Amino acid sequence: MAKKIIKASRVERASRVAKVEVEAEETVKKQRAPKDLTTLRGFRDVLPEEEPYWNRVRDNARQLAEYYSFGRLDLPLLEYADLFQRTLGKATDVIEKEMYVFTDPSGYDVALRPEATAQTVRAYINHGMLNRPQPVKLYYEGQMFRHDRPQAGRYRQFNQFGFESIGEADPIVDAQLIVIGERFFRDLGLNVVVEINSIGTSETRKAYVMELVSYFRGFRKNLSEDDKRRLQKNPLRLLDSKEPYMAELLKDAPQIVDWLDEASKNHFMKVLEFLEEIEVPYRLNPHLVRGLDYYNRTVFEMYLAGETSSEASQGALLSGGRYDGLVEMLGGREGTPACGFACGMERVVSALKEAGVDPNPRFQPRVFFAQLGDAARRKGLRLFEEFRAEHIQVAEAFGKGSLKAQLEVANKMNAAYTIILGQKEVLDGTIIIRDMDSGAQEIVDAGKVVSIMQKRLVL
Repeated sequence: MAKKIIKASRVERASRVAKVEVEAEETVKKQRAPKDLTTLRGFRDVLPEEEPYWNRVRDNARQLAEYYSFGRLDLPLLEYADLFQRTLGKATDVIEKEMYVFTDPSGYDVALRPEATAQTVRAYINHGMLNRPQPVKLYYEGQMFRHDRPQAGRYRQFNQFGFESIGEADPIVDAQLIVIGERFFRDLGLNVVVEINSIGTSETRKAYVMELVSYFRGFRKNLSEDDKRRLQKNPLRLLDSKEPYMAELLKDAPQIVDWLDEASKNHFMKVLEFLEEIEVPYRLNPHLVRGLDYYNRTVFEMYLAGETSSEASQGALLSGGRYDGLVEMLGGREGTPACGFACGMERVVSALKEAGVDPNPRFQPRVFFAQLGDAARRKGLRLFEEFRAEHIQVAEAFGKGSLKAQLEVANKMNAAYTIILGQKEVLDGTIIIRDMDSGAQEIVDAGKVVSIMQKRLVL
């Protein structure tokens, strides 16, 4: 009898254990699989109908990278968390509350990358790029992750592309990167304005920070809890606070430009002179500091024309600056200069949609080829291939016989130039270039027309 009781007890216990295990398993399933499966908050799907916008943004960035000789760099999504903790600044929002960090099975703290500049510098050092001709010009694109508050145009998983130039301190590098960024938007049909500032060196910033702290202590009771924390841990962050009251407080706040050393002032003036030379519109913003600690001297952001940094609900479309100490900070050669920018692709796609920009622009050649006679047509076919090899788009109307009819087609296409080839030009080995705006014409060597047009189209 006792044996039967013991046996029954064991069966009941086993049954209870099994029941508990099943219930636990069901609980785990419920936790892992919500009834209505959706994306995580701050994450999104990109549907097929949106892809044309993404393709246009990517293609435009890649074409600029190729044109300006920036080599493509593919970087991993995961890095040791220490890479970002050392470089971005422990008191920054990214490190304190936005970075996705976890311990991997090997016991290492790793992070989903929140940005790629530190990664690019890590790759520059790891792969001995300091031994290559300087500067090393690198281009990247890919997904980044920040546990930020989701809002229109801002996601926890987002896409960026970036241009980084490492190994050259000349201010023309800063200017060229700004030009590339501005040209990226112009090519997409978006008008932007550059906001720019200089934050000097780490040494000159120390004196400025003391003055800034002294100023804001007088308004401490007016500050939000976040801004009080910034005042204590990282006072420069107060300058890009989005609190409504801050705009009024900043009107009388000390400006960092008044604390710049002579070298930083000269560097900044040369950057501005280069921008004026190439007619890139800019707006001085004395409160622009950027949100990461590795920046020095030139910092810049780009906004849609008509917006300012305080008005833009989604923040800057593109941000960047100089980071001359980052290579050394990560163990690279002392004094290695660097400069770069990153662009949030979601915000660009959103801007394209709002502006009604066609994501699939039609063929818009800048050169039209007009021909008169069969010999000119035959020569024209060869010329077409020469232009194509140099990535110059050319249109034609071989079915039109008269020069007048062909010039009318060129006007409708808004071609900048028409190259004209007739029987006489074929025999002479020459060709006529006609400026469609002024109507001016000149005769040039047919063998040099491609190189001549290359130079004119860049201007």
